[in-house]
Amino acid sequence: MLNAMLLVSLGVLSLAILGCLYRLLLGPSVPDRIAALDTIGVILLSMIAVISMLLKTKTYFDIILLIGILTFIGTTAFARYIERGVVIEHGDDK
Repeated sequence: MLNAMLLVSLGVLSLAILGCLYRLLLGPSVPDRIAALDTIGVILLSMIAVISMLLKTKTYFDIILLIGILTFIGTTAFARYIERGVVIEHGDDK
């Protein structure tokens, strides 16, 4: 029963990624696209966690942590780019 529910949740998460891909490609604005990209990262993280539960292993926890960190850094960089126009500012080092 648990395996069937995990497989159903993988299907639902796959449909959610398709919806986010639609928003990513055809989003009306850049913030919508960034939110869709962030959501894809979170859904991918969730899918790996479900696969880890399905396979009854803990080896995917490092991958989950890495994707979470990269998603956070990417979203922060995109938000900074929208706000200021650059990600890394080059100022006077004097």
